[in-house]
Parts: sequence; C-alpha cells; structure tokens
Amino acid sequence: MKTMLVAAALAAGVMAIAVQGAGAAEFEVHMLNKGEKGTMVFEPDFVQAAPGDTIRFVAVDKGHNAESIKGMMPEGADPFKGKINEEITYTVSEEGVYGIKCTPHYGMGMVMLVAVGKPVNLEAAKAVKNPGKAKGVFEKLWAMVPAS
Repeated sequence: MKTMLVAAALAAGVMAIAVQGAGAAEFEVHMLNKGEKGTMVFEPDFVQAAPGDTIRFVAVDKGHNAESIKGMMPEGADPFKGKINEEITYTVSEEGVYGIKCTPHYGMGMVMLVAVGKPVNLEAAKAVKNPGKAKGVFEKLWAMVPAS
C-alpha cells in the first residue's frame, strides 16, 4: 500500500512537470549567408513568442552567432552571446522586445526581433543606435510588433 502511494505521488509530480512545460513552444531560427530576404540573415527575422518559449539559433552556414543587443532587452531578461558556428538556445522570460544580432554581420543588417507579450520596452529598444543596414532592417521589424 505504501509503495502504491509513493508511486502515485511520483506519477502526479511527473504529470505536473509535463503539463507545466507543455505550453512552451520552441522556435528554430537559422543563421544564413543567404536567405529569402538577402544575404547575412536570420530566418525568420521576426518571432512572436510567449514567456517561457525557447528560441534555438542554428548556425546553418559558418561564421555566424546570435547575441542580444544592449538596450534592446526587456528589464529582467538575461543577455546572451553565442559562440561563432555554434547553436545556442535561449528561453525568453519577460514580456517585451528582444533585439538580436550576429556579431560579425551586425553592420550588414543581420539582426532579428523577438516580441514576447506586451512590447513594454519598445520605445527604449527603438532608441538604440544600430549600425549600417541593421537600422533599416529594424525599421521594417518594428512594424511587425503587435500593439499592446
């Protein structure tokens, strides 16, 4: 009887963990030399996510990484920096917009945006100065952010 109660408690715990993680989604983003929108791109370059969702950055082509852009992260979100040629996974934790760059190709416009829930830091993120083509890419991406 005692063994059955322990087994039932363990099963309930496992089910609670499974249900808690069941709602989280994973998005795969490819880092490419050439994609649908041109050269040196993240594909997709815009992701609409929810808190707890995971973004997996895959270095399909060599010479790329994914890194958060200073000033373009919601308050409380941890910055990240992936290594060149390596996959990195990041779980979005806070509502807001997350600006992401490929460090070597930032000035060439290799950037992307993740919008999570309400865009609470949108104006602060828009105020960040981006180099070269990144500025124009972000101008297009801002238009994709849903209104709060």
